Amino acid sequence: MDTPDFSALPPGIEWRRSRGLVDYRAAMAEQEARNRAISAGEAEELVWLLEHPPVYTAGTSADPAELVDPRFEVVEAGRGGRYTYHGPGQRVTYVLLDLASRNRDVRRFVHAMENWVIATLADFGVEAFAVCERIGIWTRDATGAEAKIGAIGVRVRRWVTMHGFSVNLAPDLAHFGGIVPCGIADYGVTSLAALGLEVAPDDWDRALLARAGDFLAALHDPERPPA
Repeated sequence: MDTPDFSALPPGIEWRRSRGLVDYRAAMAEQEARNRAISAGEAEELVWLLEHPPVYTAGTSADPAELVDPRFEVVEAGRGGRYTYHGPGQRVTYVLLDLASRNRDVRRFVHAMENWVIATLADFGVEAFAVCERIGIWTRDATGAEAKIGAIGVRVRRWVTMHGFSVNLAPDLAHFGGIVPCGIADYGVTSLAALGLEVAPDDWDRALLARAGDFLAALHDPERPPA
């Protein structure tokens, strides 16, 4: 499938895709700088799709007891939530938007991201859902048990968002064994590959960005259903 046509995406936002693996600390530093620039009116908002080398990230609620086997670098992320894993085969989307122009509603923002991911997974035939008491995006694995297929973590500073969400296309699921993902020990982690679906990053990005307009519209209208 061809790579996404960025010219068809909503204007006023930089839509960026990085090939290869982007160092997590470097990406975090760039988000920090971009957050300041957006807040000062000196830069466009940013939606950035990428992948990282293997890394564990610790949110502000991370419990050291949930770092079971720190086989990879552990980075303090500054976002909400607990421990997460990023690595090859997992597509990460960083969303840096100015909520001051979008009703200053963080809950609406998170809900809109959930719906964005759920609708995109549906385009690949995967029924996914959010669970109010369990952060992230969920589906059923090959055994029929509920399992996490996507993670969400955000930080808001000066009403400009940082971080975003990740979706497991085909990561090494054994790498999640080094942590208790998001502090939830009773459920497993799955991926599109584990569900029998081969989805290339270009294909995922194209499908996700095709629904970007619906995501942005939902920030203003929380009752707007995904198309």
